[in-house]
Amino acid sequence: MAFAHDTLEALESAVLLSNSELEPDTLTTMDELVDFFDHFKYTGDRPTATDLDELRAIRTTLHRLFTATRDGAVPLVNKILSDAGAVPRLVRHGKVDWHIHAVSDDRPLAERILVESAMAMIDVIRADEMSRFDRCEMEDCDGIVLDLSRNRSRKYCSTTCTNRAAVTAYRARQADE
Repeated sequence: MAFAHDTLEALESAVLLSNSELEPDTLTTMDELVDFFDHFKYTGDRPTATDLDELRAIRTTLHRLFTATRDGAVPLVNKILSDAGAVPRLVRHGKVDWHIHAVSDDRPLAERILVESAMAMIDVIRADEMSRFDRCEMEDCDGIVLDLSRNRSRKYCSTTCTNRAAVTAYRARQADE
């Protein structure tokens, strides 16, 4: 399934944000927030300490959204959009061609991310692609896996879990020998 560029970015950033709540928590400092903001090229004002607190607060909502069933995600998406008073409009900025924003750039960063995530989930739900989300296969991890691969082969939420799984498999093979 080919999603629009803005849908992919919204999903990737929201999954990363959701997974930042896992141990170790990877969104605790302004430097981490600024890196996140810059990496995903968010528009609007630079993030503040208030933004950090608000982003930390929405991670559970995002996690719920990505672990919901298709029918269960719909009311979550509708509530996010309704609460924000979202009004979709086409915009173009920087090197990014026409895409959809549903709240203005002066809204709080957490609200913008929630709305962008909800808008992206509309595409996922309409395309019946909720199976693109799964839980990490590491036994002690509750991370969300966003699998956009053609063969749907992604199993782990992060490089850390992928590496841990490889080390575990290596040690198991060594023990068998």
